[in-house]
Amino acid sequence: MGAADPPALCGWDSAHRANPAVSSLRRDQTDPPDDRDDHARPDGAKLRASCAPDPWFRPLSELLVDFRSSPDGLSADEAARRLVSQGPNLLEEPRRQHLLFAFLRRFGNPLVLVLLFAALTAALTNERASFLIIATIVFLSVLIDFVQEHRAEKAADALRQRVALSVRVVRQGQTKEVPAADLVTGDIVLLAAGNLVPADCRLVEARDLFVNEALLTGESFPVEKDAGDAPDTLTSTSTLENGVFMGSSVVSGTARALVVATGRATRLGAIAGALNREPSPTAFTLGIRSFGMLIVRLTVLLVLFVLLVNLLFHRPLMESFLFALALAVGLTPELLPMVVSVTLARGAIRMANKQVIVKRLSAIQDLGAMDVLCSDKTGTLTESRIKLVRRVDIAGNESGDVLQWAYVNAGFETGLKSPLDDAILASAPIDLAAWRKIDEVPFDFERRRVSVLAERDGRRFLIVKGAPEDVIGHSSSYALAGGDATRPLDETARTTALATLRQLGDEGFRVLGVAWREVEVSRDHAGIADESELTFAGFAVFLDPPKESARAALEALYALGVAVKIVTGDNERVTRHVCESLGIPMGSILNGPDLAKLSDEALSARLAGTTLFCRVTPPQKARVIAELRRRGNVVGYLGDGINDAPSLRAADVGLSVEGAVDVAREAAAMILLKHDLGVVAGGVREGRRTFANIMKYVMMGTSSNFGNMFSMAGAVLVLPFLPMQPVQILLNNLLYDTSEIAIPLDRVDDDMISKPRHWDMNFIQNFMLVLGPVSSLFDFATFALLLWVFNASEALFQTGWFVESLATQVLVIFVIRTSARPWLSRPHPALAASSLGIVALALALPFTPLGAWFGFVPVPAHVLLTLAAVTAFYLVVAEQVKHWFFLRAHVVREQGGRLHQHRQA
Repeated sequence: MGAADPPALCGWDSAHRANPAVSSLRRDQTDPPDDRDDHARPDGAKLRASCAPDPWFRPLSELLVDFRSSPDGLSADEAARRLVSQGPNLLEEPRRQHLLFAFLRRFGNPLVLVLLFAALTAALTNERASFLIIATIVFLSVLIDFVQEHRAEKAADALRQRVALSVRVVRQGQTKEVPAADLVTGDIVLLAAGNLVPADCRLVEARDLFVNEALLTGESFPVEKDAGDAPDTLTSTSTLENGVFMGSSVVSGTARALVVATGRATRLGAIAGALNREPSPTAFTLGIRSFGMLIVRLTVLLVLFVLLVNLLFHRPLMESFLFALALAVGLTPELLPMVVSVTLARGAIRMANKQVIVKRLSAIQDLGAMDVLCSDKTGTLTESRIKLVRRVDIAGNESGDVLQWAYVNAGFETGLKSPLDDAILASAPIDLAAWRKIDEVPFDFERRRVSVLAERDGRRFLIVKGAPEDVIGHSSSYALAGGDATRPLDETARTTALATLRQLGDEGFRVLGVAWREVEVSRDHAGIADESELTFAGFAVFLDPPKESARAALEALYALGVAVKIVTGDNERVTRHVCESLGIPMGSILNGPDLAKLSDEALSARLAGTTLFCRVTPPQKARVIAELRRRGNVVGYLGDGINDAPSLRAADVGLSVEGAVDVAREAAAMILLKHDLGVVAGGVREGRRTFANIMKYVMMGTSSNFGNMFSMAGAVLVLPFLPMQPVQILLNNLLYDTSEIAIPLDRVDDDMISKPRHWDMNFIQNFMLVLGPVSSLFDFATFALLLWVFNASEALFQTGWFVESLATQVLVIFVIRTSARPWLSRPHPALAASSLGIVALALALPFTPLGAWFGFVPVPAHVLLTLAAVTAFYLVVAEQVKHWFFLRAHVVREQGGRLHQHRQA
């Protein structure tokens, strides 16, 4: 431990030791390591533990001394030194592996091990040329994979850093924003509503601070926190009022706090292993896994078949074994991981150019597959430039009292202020000097209101502002504009108030209800139970005009096959007015109270025809998303508030915005740099373009590649020699994969991004079973020509078929890369150059000295012309078969879609 490190205070107070609950609490805070601990740790890093085992019980002044800190925070130099000593503030530290080790690790890939085994076998059997060739091919294959993936990972990491969580910290008396990973013990952090707590902290100051600790305690209701020493009679680890912990979030209020533990030394770090379960696999991950299993099954069957045939024909065992190994490698798409990672990374870069930052690469495909987007209304469909335009009593008459009560409430509120609060404070400044705040009951999404206890001229009032229906429901009297007297809120008055509310909603206004209640002067605390017997003052009326760009964005999403559902806490009349003005197809409307009465089955039956979900709570939003997913939809959710975090996690792809609260940005898989549905539409196109390019490689591997390997396996039945030497198969495979490296750059046809695309193993298998035999048919025709027309020798046969098989494998990409006619869809120049260049290399190789090393011989001109004709004829037939296949698949898909809709209805 360095000289400037805070000293470790490892003694336990005997009174605390005697209290099992307190002892349990203390064990949650990792003791500072001694030298032996440092060496025993797997990663060799020092634990970032509190210097004191009980920072919650020590006086704050002593704690600051222990941590060598102050209210002005650490110096920049000291913070940097501690960061080096303690490591980053992360539950799992990134393993920065040396490039050499990252390169060598790829040799542990099972496919590479097969090749290395083949090379070792060749060396042991004194096949030195084969050993050198196979070893060179392995090295080049691994190098290509390593370079491409390394570049892709660097690009993706750079994008993720743009939206990494940051925190406000005081250093040398100055407030600055730093990455949360750079926090160290002794830092002073500033917290406000909407922030995630970045580390375990002891509160220095707190004002109306409520924190959600559900991740740690399971308790969904916010817990009030306060600076001060914890009592020695503490009985539960969840009652620490002077501490806030990593993983919790600030619901309301502000605080200044001292960081006492970071990273894995935090309470969350102690249970991170249990929380860090493998997430549920996405549709994209499951698709890759299914494709891999398909290839494995085919490979095993072909290899066993070839070995069996060669053994029955009493052919050389070692030669047959090497041939079978090469065949297995030839059938396996070794570069699929590279193609996937590079394609996704390039997609992430293109999406960044379209104002979307991708945090989880696989979410790109999920966005492309999305067929339902759930979104809030404010800021998405509306301009989010909210203005307070009226303040009226229950009869609709202008009332200055409404503004005054609303202004006091908004002015003293310390929670995350909504745009409505900002509009109230910007409407007409009111002097709050005569008022003094006493207490606050923060806003939550179940109550849908916020209350402030304030004093003026010796009188204390509880002032309530929130959803009009809820505020009216908790009122027993009302006041008219200009009148001092209050009147009972009887049924007639309630009917009048609700009629005024409906009229305002029908006109497209957003509305808050405002009420108050005078309490005794001695009252110094307010609670939810006090929000009753209120006097209803009236309505604060806001205008948030529809966003001009929203109509075009909605039309673009509909054209892409994405249904948009509005899920909002606002009332149905305001929401309907906005949706109608934007031309959103109006289905039925389901509001929160009615939704709560529905079973899961009943809700599922209502989803297809419902466009608007109004007055819904956060759990209800997540429930809607879960039911949509259960019905087979791929669901996206766009949100930016504290209440949106559960829904962002429940969706297939969570979308938030750059200015969202920390909780929402951390829960999201993608961050929009611009709060606009048009950005989402652009992201959907990029997601589908990325998936389409991955599918091109997959379909290549399951058609022509499979067909050629199948032909090779069948050839051993009729040929007295191997149709191709093992090293020739490996070279064929390497050149073929090299030709496909440019696939991530390729252009994608509009029809491939016009509808959601999913992994469909039946489609892939059917494509393989249709196109594969076509390739094999032309391979067998080539066999016949070489054997019986040209009377080719073993070397000429192997050379001729090498040229023909590689040409058909590579050139068919121009057929497979598009569902349209090839001449109507231009490939990317890089793909065209790599493909044509590899074919030219294959044609030239037999005529070079290097060709002899591979066992090739020069091919006569008339044989080359014949092979060219066979290849051209194959491409024509493959195009016709592909065209028929896609037409048939389209018909089947349409029929399946209608059946699915019928079942949903």
